Amino acid sequence: MFDGPEPLYVQIAQMIRSQVLAGELAEDEQVMSTTQFATTFRINPATAAKAFTGLVDEGVLYKRRGLGMFVAPGARQRLLEHDRTAYFDDVLAPALAQAAVLGISDDEIVDHIRSRSTTTEES
Repeated sequence: MFDGPEPLYVQIAQMIRSQVLAGELAEDEQVMSTTQFATTFRINPATAAKAFTGLVDEGVLYKRRGLGMFVAPGARQRLLEHDRTAYFDDVLAPALAQAAVLGISDDEIVDHIRSRSTTTEES
């Protein structure tokens, strides 16, 4: 499950972010404890704790003393806003810059996107 090149705690945090974005974890829903993570995925509990700490710092999770970690209110919306901004900056901006180098007009790009969207909707 966790076999990417990133550190394990980063992969755990990304898995939880993805679950929040997909709606698999709702606001105020409890997430697995560090002990449960350690047992389920056979990892060091400190690794899971490091992932959770990062998610708390990001405002994705919050801790209820004695009860565990829960999805923070508004976490999904914050993640959506962050990921949308990252998509435009990290994916679309370089693609548009390359299109300009290749002489592809904005109209051609829009037409291509619309034709792909229509094809996708029909599938």
